Amino acid sequence: MALQQERRPDPDEILDSLKRDELRGRRGRLKIFFGMSAGVGKTYSMLKAAHEARSMGVRLLVGIVETHGRSETEELLAGLEVLPRKTEVYRGTTLQEMDIDAILNRKPSLVLVDELAHTNAPGSRHTKRHQDVTELLDAGIDVYTTLNVQHLESRADTVAQITGALVRETVPDAIFENADSVELVDLPPDELLNRLAEGKVYTRERSQEAIRNYFRAGNLTALREMALRIVAERVDHQLRDMMRARHIPGPWKSGQRLLVGISASPNTVKLIRWARRTAYTMDASWVAVYVERSRPLSTAARERLAGHVKLARDLGAEIVTTADEDIVEGILRVAREQNVTQILVGKSAHRRPFTSHLLDRLIERSGELDIYVVGGDDEPHGSSRLIRLPEIRSGVTQYVSAAAVVLAASLALYPMTSALGYQTVSLILLLTVVLLPLKLGAGPVLLAAALSAILWNYLFIPPQFTFAIGLLQDVLMFFLYFCVAAVTGVLTARIRAKEKAVRRREQHTAALYELTKDLSLARSQDEVVRSAVMNIRKSFEADAVAFLSEADGDIFTGAHPASTFATDQKEFGAAAWVYWNEKKAGRFTDTLPSVQATYYPLSGPRYPLGVVGVHSPGGERLTTDQEALFEAFLRQISSALEREQLHDLTRKTLVVAESERLYKTLFDTLSHEFRTPVAAILGAADQLQRNPHTAEDQRAEIVGEISEAANRLNGLVQNLLDMTRVESGLLHIRRDWCDIADLVGTSLRKAEDFLGNHRVRVSVSESLPLIQADQGLLEQTLINLLRNAVLHGRGATEVSVDAYADQNDCVIAVSDNGPGIPPGDIDKIFQKFYRSQAANGGGIGLGLSIARGIVTAHGGTITCSNRAEGGAQFTIRIPLGSPPPSVEIT
Repeated sequence: MALQQERRPDPDEILDSLKRDELRGRRGRLKIFFGMSAGVGKTYSMLKAAHEARSMGVRLLVGIVETHGRSETEELLAGLEVLPRKTEVYRGTTLQEMDIDAILNRKPSLVLVDELAHTNAPGSRHTKRHQDVTELLDAGIDVYTTLNVQHLESRADTVAQITGALVRETVPDAIFENADSVELVDLPPDELLNRLAEGKVYTRERSQEAIRNYFRAGNLTALREMALRIVAERVDHQLRDMMRARHIPGPWKSGQRLLVGISASPNTVKLIRWARRTAYTMDASWVAVYVERSRPLSTAARERLAGHVKLARDLGAEIVTTADEDIVEGILRVAREQNVTQILVGKSAHRRPFTSHLLDRLIERSGELDIYVVGGDDEPHGSSRLIRLPEIRSGVTQYVSAAAVVLAASLALYPMTSALGYQTVSLILLLTVVLLPLKLGAGPVLLAAALSAILWNYLFIPPQFTFAIGLLQDVLMFFLYFCVAAVTGVLTARIRAKEKAVRRREQHTAALYELTKDLSLARSQDEVVRSAVMNIRKSFEADAVAFLSEADGDIFTGAHPASTFATDQKEFGAAAWVYWNEKKAGRFTDTLPSVQATYYPLSGPRYPLGVVGVHSPGGERLTTDQEALFEAFLRQISSALEREQLHDLTRKTLVVAESERLYKTLFDTLSHEFRTPVAAILGAADQLQRNPHTAEDQRAEIVGEISEAANRLNGLVQNLLDMTRVESGLLHIRRDWCDIADLVGTSLRKAEDFLGNHRVRVSVSESLPLIQADQGLLEQTLINLLRNAVLHGRGATEVSVDAYADQNDCVIAVSDNGPGIPPGDIDKIFQKFYRSQAANGGGIGLGLSIARGIVTAHGGTITCSNRAEGGAQFTIRIPLGSPPPSVEIT
């Protein structure tokens, strides 16, 4: 008996399932009431479902419902809260649309939005109503909506062929496929025709016209079959998703990957839709490839191409742009790089030699790849001609220039015919034709080759001024000349075109390299934005504006100062929408197209990093390859901003860790240092309370202990206060003329209590002038250094104080003859609360930090070192400044 192996779950499938579940948890749920055409009862069914939801306590709001005067539908609106519509005035006409902002402010649980494929009035936030629905879903609001089969993007062409009516309003298939629920509202064609005849769908006059045209029995049957098939395909996909989720064995993936070539041709729309349907049916991924050639596209062609790219992206294709003069080579190269298994190409109903040649070469060189050829539409009405003029790709100026150069060269050579001979003249003319491709295209070069051959025959080959050729060798030479000139010129033009394509790719690579280099050198978010704006301006010749999110992920409050494009409130609103929705919007898009710039989100792993807007001074949109380059720019900019945010977060984390360390050190030190004097005071006070008749000498001794402990406690508190003044910048220096000898003497007298049995050696230079300083603070600094020498100079018996002038500085050095400072502590000894492990007990590690703060406030420096003869030395250097004014004594 065969062993049945257990199928292990695919980690990628599990991860995708978790991501989908997480996304569904954040988004609202979408239910589509789907039908074959108007009049089947989609809105009626939606309103009935709304009443059921309302009866279960769901907070429901009618965003927009079109009843079209149908009494049955209007009756169902009773009892439901209907949101007032927003009015838009366009060319003197008042239009009413759904108020999406009011819905977002009300935040209902469920909203009804009729006619998903509707096109909004100009001036609305979004061009299409399905974009409004997407925003509501992103906000966590459930939506009920209606949709006819003819409005699905991939089915629009098929419906147009069936009914003869052009479908202008479409919805991307991805919205239908990602809907949480689809309810098919079905009605037999006969019943629908009866409803039309009774005036329950349109008015009687309009119903008669509809029955004669769109609502014919055959059309309705075909549309009904299409709707049923679409729903069946959706159920089949849901079944396979369920089998994947439950790990039921089966052939889940076919491994198919499709590629479709797109261009500016109007027939590309049908090809893209056909590819989408095929990919969906085969459950395959697909790639849309545009091969860019050196010749520039017209403005209209660029607009069409941008629309085709957007359509392919909306339908779920991966967009790839490559540059190549040979379209076949470009498509096959991308196909192999993308691991494509099938290539879809279109053919026109009127096959042309050029199209046939491309198709034949593609089939011949495709190897193991499968090629599907999709039939194209007939030419648009009014465009067919008996004689079709060739498209002038190089421009009229280049053709005129080529003819002028050849004519000028021929006229210049004509007087020298007898001296050179007509054979030599042919070589000179051939050289002229060969040089023309360095500046002109292939078409002008062919014209130059033909014209030069004709002029050479007419002006130079005997008999002159006739097109007749007397000798057979001249006839052969004439034809060979034309062939060599044409082939050489065209090959040179092709090489030049490929060189342009390579140079353009090199420029894009160099631009991306320059951006990456500048971003890598940036050390803050401000520098990242400045580098980004500078590179965008240099690479795309466009102004840029950047908006960065706040550190906590909140929305920005204004544009970055490095921006080169000034924004108003309307532009700011568009950028804010892009930030919250993380989708492109603005000019040349369907969302907020009335603003001046196009805005792109900068996405981060946790929350949006910001928004970048691009505005071309000439008002032109980015080309397809520029769009791809700009998206690469955005990825690099986002990575750099994320890197700097992580750096800031790391720095803050280190600061917090250091603060926690200092807090623990301070708490441990204070708890120890405060406990000793407090315990001494409490013990002495308790002894006095218990023995009120203590002898006078014992009482004096106890009072002395209390005084000593209180002084120690006061010193600790004073050090903490002084450190707080130093760090907060509240330490004010009151400068006055000070005598260093007097300052040293006063400090030693105040330090007599803790100097004890230490010998003190003092050396103050008599030539040391007066300095302007705060004598009280410098005394405190000197006392702290003396205390440090006594407490931490283990075994020290002598303390030395030296003061002298060194160039423009007053130097005060305090040293001892102890063991010195451990080498590892020299760089840390002035830090707050730092105490060497070898130090004696006592102190909280603030004396030297306070000393450094006081000296720094005087504009000086303090250092420590170990003496060669043994012991530690602390050196203070304070600028002498100008000498004090002389005072005349009379």
